[in-house]
Amino acid sequence: MLLFVLLVLQSYARAQIDPAHCRYPLGMEDGRIKDDEITASSQWYETTGPQYARLNREEGDGAWCPAGLLQPSDVQFLQLDLRLLTFVTVVGTQGRHAHGTGNEFARMYRLDYSRDNEVWKSWKNRLGNKIVEANDNAYASVIKDLRPPIIARYLRIIPVTRLPTTVCMRVELYGCPWHDGLTSYSAPEGQVMAAPGYPITSLNDSTYDGYLERRKLFDGLGQLTDGVIGQDDFLLTRQYHVWPGYDYVGWRNDSLGPGYVEMQFIFDRPRNFTAMKVHCNNMFSRGVKIFSSVSCAFKPRLVGDWEPQPVEFRTVLDDRNPSARYVTVPLDRRAGKALRCRFWFADAWMLFSEISFLSADAVIPTQAPPLTTTSFPKVETATPTAMATPTHRIETTPVIKDNPEEGNTSILIGCLVTIILLLVVIIFLILWCQYVCKVLEKQRHHHPADPPGAPPGLPAGLPYERVFLLDPQYQDPTALRNKLPELSESAEASGCGGGYAEPDVTQCTPHQCFQTSVPHYAETDIVNLQGVTGSNMYAVPALTVDSLTRKDISAAEFPRHRLLFREKLGEGQFGEVHLCEAEGLAEFLGEGAPLPERDGKPVLVAVKQLRADATNNARNDFLKEIKIMSRLNDPNIIQLLCVCVSSDPLCMVTEYMENGDLNMFLCQREIESTLTHANNIPHLSDLLHMSVQISSGMRYLASLNFVHRDLATRNCLLDRRLTIKIADFGMSRNLYSSDYYRIQGRAVLPIRWMAWESILLGKFTTASDVWAFGVTLWEIFTLCKEQPYSLLSDEQVIENTGEFFRNQGRQIFLSAPPLCPPSLFELMMCCWARDGRDRPTFERLHQALRPHTTAPRRTGGLMAPLY
Repeated sequence: MLLFVLLVLQSYARAQIDPAHCRYPLGMEDGRIKDDEITASSQWYETTGPQYARLNREEGDGAWCPAGLLQPSDVQFLQLDLRLLTFVTVVGTQGRHAHGTGNEFARMYRLDYSRDNEVWKSWKNRLGNKIVEANDNAYASVIKDLRPPIIARYLRIIPVTRLPTTVCMRVELYGCPWHDGLTSYSAPEGQVMAAPGYPITSLNDSTYDGYLERRKLFDGLGQLTDGVIGQDDFLLTRQYHVWPGYDYVGWRNDSLGPGYVEMQFIFDRPRNFTAMKVHCNNMFSRGVKIFSSVSCAFKPRLVGDWEPQPVEFRTVLDDRNPSARYVTVPLDRRAGKALRCRFWFADAWMLFSEISFLSADAVIPTQAPPLTTTSFPKVETATPTAMATPTHRIETTPVIKDNPEEGNTSILIGCLVTIILLLVVIIFLILWCQYVCKVLEKQRHHHPADPPGAPPGLPAGLPYERVFLLDPQYQDPTALRNKLPELSESAEASGCGGGYAEPDVTQCTPHQCFQTSVPHYAETDIVNLQGVTGSNMYAVPALTVDSLTRKDISAAEFPRHRLLFREKLGEGQFGEVHLCEAEGLAEFLGEGAPLPERDGKPVLVAVKQLRADATNNARNDFLKEIKIMSRLNDPNIIQLLCVCVSSDPLCMVTEYMENGDLNMFLCQREIESTLTHANNIPHLSDLLHMSVQISSGMRYLASLNFVHRDLATRNCLLDRRLTIKIADFGMSRNLYSSDYYRIQGRAVLPIRWMAWESILLGKFTTASDVWAFGVTLWEIFTLCKEQPYSLLSDEQVIENTGEFFRNQGRQIFLSAPPLCPPSLFELMMCCWARDGRDRPTFERLHQALRPHTTAPRRTGGLMAPLY
């Protein structure tokens, strides 16, 4: 299964949302924003109404035009309803061209926004300017980044002019959903740090869009939710032309009487809170430390009282590592619409740069509806209560309510006509989607070498239709194919040969050379398995999935009514992953079952389930996935325990790893860890042991000719005993939902972990898994504080793969992590050899790493060479 990690800059952990990646069209041009969601203060004609204000489209008379000449004092606006809270990062505008007959445009505009359609706020940039420069002609699109970004549901574009003139506009917004659901936070006003020998540092929340009263901020959002993470040295900033300390909001201990900073957070709806992530500075040499402890109270309703029992969390203070870091505060799935958190000082100053929340959108009900329901005349479900119990039983029997008889003939006829029209629309959409898929499939096979560069004027990070080479000399497939013989050349790294047999690309036809998934083994074809959580899990030998009957599935059928729902872990296009308790599972599986000791408690399991709206193809793929998972039996591979396939919904039950994924595990070790020593950092031998376990699991998959395609720390799970097991759950989790390089809004490829031939030629082999293993090692030894190639944009990463292809010595490699001995970094470099045949096999990697797991615990240069 394929995943991405959020793009973050060097030496800091990941944010919940990243403005550099959150740049996808929100639906003006493609019609996802409906006509009735676009309104205006006025319009010149009906044919220049607000519904015609769509970028790059020229229906009607070609744009929205407010009535009459626009005066400098006028306030005319185009209003968009985005339907949900959205993180808006870019605005694109055009004038009215109308195929050459129009010549009206706006040279400037302002932006007003609202999160509730009641309180409206005016956007201003980081220097306080409200005016955005727009167009100087009627046809070219002008793309403007919003710094800071806007978090809102409703947005008004207000054209501005200095002279009376006619104005017309077409627009598009870019951004992504605001999954946090946070609508405002309140906090004490940030303060000024003045110390001898250092510049005066203003630590105020300069982009806060609420109001200030009695030195407290109320009813707004600001720098703590803008996605910009502060650096280790808080005097340095990521913005230009701002003052020192700009990226942080900070408070001095002796200025706040209670010894803590109290903040309140209000959300759009009640939620079950899993965790709070607070990015803190820890420059202790300047009297700055992370908070010592935090206490969070919950309020189910805004008009209610705070619950008496708060969640409390104490951090492990670090006086050796001055790096800024995220502190993850577990919130125990507590329910509420508002939180009040008190952060206690550990030193003279406390500095925050970002706060984000992990939660479910709605409170888990006492008696929840079934995981899926079958088709019945009318279905009612229980209304969730604010303080519901988080455990309920999975049921498949809906509550049926009979439809009352309709005596009014005209209403009945109207309903029938509406149903018929809806069916016609659905059939049309299905046929249109099939046509578009065929066109895209044809482009995918015949045009793999188009350049990935955006059209002129588009900002970096906007999605494009395909992944291409950047260099213009490779835009022609013929020119690219002429370069393919270079693939057979040996990489310059010595001693790294792995013995993989590559296809002879010099003898292939253009179609064979450019297909996005080619056979990689002479003895078998490779097919892609589409997991229900939204991405390819493994590429597997075709002979394993050529027939599908119940006898092919070796896993036993588990009684569905014994699965007790705890929470939703994630979801994909056609499937969901749930955390459940399995009653009597140990007795059901018998002796030798791979279950942890629960001391009489119910066994926790992960249940992957097919949704009711899944297609027939998704259903078949789900059964294939079950069949393949039932074949895997290795201590370092997640294991299928049982299934529920005798009736709908189809479910597979797998092991649940209580310590989560390796990425989050290592991120938290600096603060709280069972593997740390006096300096709170995992020791070299601990990291090596993790690496050995991953290499062992991948060695097993390689022995079966299984190609994982998405090996990364996010897909390595840890159980109670810290045993690592390779899995495919990562992509379905909202935590990583914005970690993907997207094409037309869909998650596509984890390019920062992929070998160059996988990106450019669509070739996924065990050798490309070895490349990903090298990146995974790099993640482990950076403690997952940094994303691979963090200083490169996605487009630059793709361009760098072109340098590997051309092999002119201009490739950019990952640098050696601070905790990594030189011999281990040489092993990583071998994994990134240009020619797959020069990369080591997983067997050789395992042999090279394994002897050092029993070596004495030391980090110096006394370690023997790893390879």
